[in-house]
Amino acid sequence: MNSTSRRAAAATASTLVLTLSLTACGRDDAGTGSGGSDAADEPGTQISEGPASGTVEVWAMGTEGELLPELAAQFEDDNPDVTVEVTPVPWESAVQKINTAMATGEVPDVLQAGTTLMSGFVELGGLAPTPDSIDSEAFFPGAWDTTVVDGTSYGVPWYVETRVLYYRTDLAEQAGVDEPQSWDELTAFAAGMQDAGAEHGIALQTNGDGTALMYFPFFWQAGGEIMSDDGTEFTLDGDAQVAALDYYSSFMADGLAPQTLVEDEKVQDFIDGDLGAFVSGPWERANLLTTAGEDFADKFAVTALPPEEQDASFIGGSNLAVTAEAANPDAAWKFVEFATDPAVQVDWFEISNDLPAVQASWDDEALAGDESLAVYGEALETARSTPALPTWSEIEHELNLVVEQVINGQLEPEEAARQMQDAADSVGTGLG
Repeated sequence: MNSTSRRAAAATASTLVLTLSLTACGRDDAGTGSGGSDAADEPGTQISEGPASGTVEVWAMGTEGELLPELAAQFEDDNPDVTVEVTPVPWESAVQKINTAMATGEVPDVLQAGTTLMSGFVELGGLAPTPDSIDSEAFFPGAWDTTVVDGTSYGVPWYVETRVLYYRTDLAEQAGVDEPQSWDELTAFAAGMQDAGAEHGIALQTNGDGTALMYFPFFWQAGGEIMSDDGTEFTLDGDAQVAALDYYSSFMADGLAPQTLVEDEKVQDFIDGDLGAFVSGPWERANLLTTAGEDFADKFAVTALPPEEQDASFIGGSNLAVTAEAANPDAAWKFVEFATDPAVQVDWFEISNDLPAVQASWDDEALAGDESLAVYGEALETARSTPALPTWSEIEHELNLVVEQVINGQLEPEEAARQMQDAADSVGTGLG
């Protein structure tokens, strides 16, 4: 597993840690924490004209923390009176470190925040609202949505990732199947991969943290919505949920996918031809080529997940946020603006391989000239995020268990949809 894959897995696992941390911080029954609801009513800090000055302390996680000093040096060149101090923070200890910092007021100026962690930090009153001068329309809509908690943005998308279908081109050619354009075609595609010699035509996540995130694109593709338009009610119990659960679980029930996916075996099975296809993010390409060698690039391709009623995938990544008690908020926001400039986003992609959150960056030849990257760019246009709720990690944990029970044949889709709705309603939104 490469460093990008490790950080993605760690970010997902961190959501459960965040839930425990928030409980320890004493969220009240109304779901508000220390200043969380008041902060939503405050206007965003305005960014001054002119170059940045002073010291900007930045906490960044995993690989980003190790590579960010190279980008920070560019910012210092453009702003001679500023010093950027980057502290790399391991993903596995990030949530505890950030929660402690917010509780004591010993915070950095700028913070990298995984998209699923934003609402928890807002609930603690730890993030400053985003300045109005930052254009939300410059970013992929799903990415911007991850910064918004209870109607207010508290950060800026930095890099993104989404899920696509990886498949063995040689097996697809042997089976005579084209890239699937619908659910029925995806089923036929997986069956064709088996006809061509693969033990399993496709692999989908079947258990553990992140199962619901793998499943939700199918729910959205079926026309489902997690919440009502006004964000006040959960809408998990309906025909779209039943259809999506039935379809997702059918791959395992019909033997097209492993009944229990062993994640550590997936890449090697794909390389060996025992697995025809799987769903994953952009980090997986590096995993495959590191394991099998560069020549393996000719044996696989990626394509967007096919829709039922509408195109959809899950959008993840990280945002940059300025802390509510930042010592140098003006320079901090200038650094965030710099890091999300379209040209700088391309520079960062070339440094880190992180996909730009700014849509205009995808017009650059560094991205537009790569057919596989173009698939991600198209998928990101309709990719969605889960709700930015303080309670979402608790809800997601419950939904993981329900999806797992459907896959194992312990729950029928109709009852599972009802249990999803009941679980979400029982936990609540956590918003005042």
